[in-house]
Order: sequence, then C-alpha cells, then structure tokens
Amino acid sequence: MRVLIVGAGVIGSFNAARLAEAGHNVTLLARGSRLADLRQYGVVLENFRTGERTTTRVPVVERLDPEDGYDLAIVIIRRNQITSVLPMLVANRRIPSVLFLGNNAAGEQDMIEALGRKRVLIGMANAGGVRDGHVVRYLWWRWMPLLFGELDDRRIPRTEAIVRMFNSAGLSARVVKNADAYLKTHAAGLPALAGAVYMAGGNVRQFAHTRDLLKLFLRAFREALHALRTIGVPIRPSSTRLLEWIPEPVLLFLLRRFFDSRLADMGAQPHLDAAADEMKEMADEMRVILRQSGLPSPVSDVLFPHIDARFQASTSESSHPAVSSTAA
Repeated sequence: MRVLIVGAGVIGSFNAARLAEAGHNVTLLARGSRLADLRQYGVVLENFRTGERTTTRVPVVERLDPEDGYDLAIVIIRRNQITSVLPMLVANRRIPSVLFLGNNAAGEQDMIEALGRKRVLIGMANAGGVRDGHVVRYLWWRWMPLLFGELDDRRIPRTEAIVRMFNSAGLSARVVKNADAYLKTHAAGLPALAGAVYMAGGNVRQFAHTRDLLKLFLRAFREALHALRTIGVPIRPSSTRLLEWIPEPVLLFLLRRFFDSRLADMGAQPHLDAAADEMKEMADEMRVILRQSGLPSPVSDVLFPHIDARFQASTSESSHPAVSSTAA
C-alpha cells in the first residue's frame, strides 16, 4: 500500500516514521521550514517518557500533483486547515481513500461534498506531543489505539488493510462504528478545557490548582455532552458517560491530579499554547451544537469568550512579528 501522510506535525511525523520503519511505502507532505528540517535531519522522534531518540528517513514532498498515485492519503492537520488541502485532494483522482484524523465536532459534510462519500474515512489520532525545532517529542501508549471507520460503518477490504498496516508497525488500530460520535464526544471537552486554562493565564498547572476553574471545565463538558445526546449523537466511548454521574468532588480530585502532572505539561500545555486557532474552531463548532440542542449553556457561555480573546491576541501577534519576538 502506497501511503501519503498530509501533515508533518507531531502525529503525522510519528506515524510516518513508525510505518516506514516497518517497511511500508510512506511519503510525508510538508512545507516551509518543516520540509527543510525533514530533508536535512529526517524524522527525529524522542520518547517523552524514556528520552529515547530515533531518526528515520522518510520520503518527503511539498505538494500533491494530480497524477501522483497513492492507495491511501492520511490527513492529519487541524480542523480549521482542512479547507486548505481539499482542493489538491479533489484535483487528484488517483487516491481512492482519504482518512481524516483529528479533532472534529462539525462533521464530515465538507469532506464529502469535495471528495465524494466513497473516498472519505474519519477517525481519531493516536499520539500527542510537541515539536521542538526538528525534534518531535511524542506521547504514545499501546493502549491508545487509532480509532477510525467508514461513514456507513461497514468493514470492507480497505478498512481491514489499514488496520493490518498499522498493527504490523506496532501501532494499534481499531475500526469503530459511528466514528463521528467518537470525534464529537472527544471534541466536546476541548473548548471547555481551553477556555478554563486560558482563564488561568494559559497555564495548565495554575488551572489544576484553581478549584473554581476545574468546576467550570467539568460543568461545561457536561453541558456539551448533554447537548450531543439531545441532538441524537451517542456518547462514545460509553465510558465517557462516567463524567456525568461520578460525584463532582471525586472528579475534581482526579482532574487536579491529572492536570498537575508532567503528562499534562506535554499532552495539553503545548497544544493549548500553539493552537488557539483550532480551539477557536472547536468552540465555534460546539456553539452550533449547543444552539441546535436548544439547551441553556451558562458555563460554556462564560468560558468560550476567553478562547475568542486568546485567538484574537494570537492573530494580532502573528501580524506584528516584531512585537511578538520582543515579547518572547
């Protein structure tokens, strides 16, 4: 199977390296300084837990031409960047299957309209971390599989082939029914977390030690889950429903323990720092779901404006690089 991975960030680089090491025919699509780093250094991975560092040479390209032939494209970019890659995927009719991995509360209608329903698969990514220069410091556990599925929930030869490919590289993968519900359930908690952390000055540890902010996060997450159920989206995995009936004091204790940790420093802090644009996208998508449900959302209404403000600040900084670099 010839595979093109669109997106050479943490997750794309991690999967490309692991698949290439297992002997699969994988190509990374990258641009700008990341493309230059990959050509010079290869994919350099560092395990966050052990510090072990590996280097894997993976073929890289800076564009997808209409006549380029691949069996599968795996798109691993932020939800708000999807529209930027759809035109090149539309222009290329030689790729029969496109698997979109990443946060998504809005659904896949834009992908279907662009590519046709038969070409689209959706799922959740399997790793996290941060890129430090040309080095990718990653978080990954075997018990966190890549979850994906067909839009009609069938298991057909291509889904089985994708599972075999990832499993052969030691990367657990599992086909799930209603992958859209998994994505929406996961996305339900992201703007709640981002808004609460941004209220804490953007510091995850400070958020962990502020009980009132932990409450706001938990209650906004519950509002989102209630809204999803109201519009007919099942909560997946079903274990997420524990957040709705475990007593709040117990959950607050557990949340504080988790977010006051090195794991949260790597798994949450870098993404919240760098991806205000994606958090804004997630908040806007969740606003739509909350409106569709017709339910009140007083806690989300408190938190989401802090995401808007963070996004506006980051946009202002990026448009004034001299100010940004001085502040840094």
